[in-house]
Amino acid sequence: MTNLGLLYFWMSKQHKYNLFIETDYDYDMIGICSHHSDYRLVWGLNELLKMNLAKAEDYFVVTGKKGTGNSNHSYYFEQDEENMMEIYLIKNKSENKFLIPEKQQIDYFLFLRNNRTFSIKEWVEKIKSHPSVLTAFEFDPQEFASTEHILFD
Repeated sequence: MTNLGLLYFWMSKQHKYNLFIETDYDYDMIGICSHHSDYRLVWGLNELLKMNLAKAEDYFVVTGKKGTGNSNHSYYFEQDEENMMEIYLIKNKSENKFLIPEKQQIDYFLFLRNNRTFSIKEWVEKIKSHPSVLTAFEFDPQEFASTEHILFD
């Protein structure tokens, strides 16, 4: 076989493979609509759900595609040692950018990271009953492309 023949043989054997990676979300997600300020909402949720959310000193930073389009969102946080989980309440809109752009009508998102204890459906019903809350919804993070950019430390 000539060199040209070997080159053609080698080139014809190349295959193209696509790698699809499915993201595994380690959190539950509740959307909350409220006209009240974040501190008033947190005060009510803390009493209702027996939590201890406290305002974080820094911002929850979301980096857009290819490292562009950062947005900083104020948030409240609790490290629940007893149930070995973390709870975040993050404001959806900040500086005209959204944490979850697909759900711009939602004011806050409550994330329960590593939740193995609580029923999300029960939490949603309790949250809906609070006077500071207009409504609340359970969301599947896989429904939204933007949740790939939500990374917890």
